[in-house]
Amino acid sequence: MGLFTGLLTLPLAPVRGTVWIAERLLDEAERQLNDPAVIEQQLLDAEARHERGEITDDELENLEDELLRRLGGW
Repeated sequence: MGLFTGLLTLPLAPVRGTVWIAERLLDEAERQLNDPAVIEQQLLDAEARHERGEITDDELENLEDELLRRLGGW
């Protein structure tokens, strides 16, 4: 990038920085969302909630389907 181009695009630096941060946050959120350990813990939590009567059989089944889909990458 030349000096002239650098000077012209300088006002956009905060926007580029914000976009870079947003991309890093998105990457981390996706990593956590698809982390097998997190998904397995959510499965265990769903089963515990079902045993305590906090969620119905149908809700448990839906949660398990969703979590297993994320775990298997389906």
